[in-house]
Amino acid sequence: MDLILLTKALILGVVEGFTEFLPISSTGHLILVGDLLNFNDERGKAFEVIIQFGAILAVCWEFRAKLWKVVSTLGSSSVSRRFIVNLLIASFPAMSLGLVFGKQIKAMLFAPIPVATAFIVGALIIFWAERLQAKRPAQTIASPLHSVDELSHLDALKVGLAQCAALIPGTSRSGATIIGGMLFGLPRAVATEFSFFLAIPVIGGATAYELLKLWKSPVSLEVAGSSTGDFTLAIVLGFIAAFISAFACVRWLIHYVAGHNFIPFAWYRIVFGLVVLISAYTGLVAWSH
Repeated sequence: MDLILLTKALILGVVEGFTEFLPISSTGHLILVGDLLNFNDERGKAFEVIIQFGAILAVCWEFRAKLWKVVSTLGSSSVSRRFIVNLLIASFPAMSLGLVFGKQIKAMLFAPIPVATAFIVGALIIFWAERLQAKRPAQTIASPLHSVDELSHLDALKVGLAQCAALIPGTSRSGATIIGGMLFGLPRAVATEFSFFLAIPVIGGATAYELLKLWKSPVSLEVAGSSTGDFTLAIVLGFIAAFISAFACVRWLIHYVAGHNFIPFAWYRIVFGLVVLISAYTGLVAWSH
């Protein structure tokens, strides 16, 4: 049994789960941590794709009652049908651009320096959005929306367009959708909850697409000093770690947004981004390019 490989799997699974739904970019963290752990080759990429399903299942489990209600009443409830249509509308822009420009984005931006830069730029956008929120009079902040069921198709489209920014690694899908939703006038809690649900088709679809590519062009699961069985066990461990940590994160974030803003996450992004940039330019860490 390769304990080093299993440790890497556990670390990356926890990183995926804790960062997937926070406005700090799970993809950016996986690129950086994978680079530090020397687990960013084709096997590492395959591993990251698979463990994303763990985070998605955590959202499905947390909101299982809501999802079951939507599915079971789809034929009889206009609210359920609007909810599904809104998810499709919001998913379409980013998924379409991802299919068209995905290869170019991965070739140019899936590296530590672009990710660190996106961390800092994203933090500045969060500061800007929160400043706008603070400056608005209370009556203009108030929204008639109280749940995701009340979103219009136009609201969904606006959030979907904002989500396109997340194609840049380090930007954060959840950050783009939540902050974008807030800038378009959605309440913080509604924007956050819609971001959770939007992760299901977007990340689920992207993961399924990557798995299809892996199936058509499989990579060897044998790691130097390890067996295929070790890598399979690593996937299972990472999957479970992603599920548990994502479930805990979703539960925490639901309560957090009820009375807090996203400024702490912006500061975290700046500090983390600067650490990566400084360590790269001083030669302290030999980041890949």
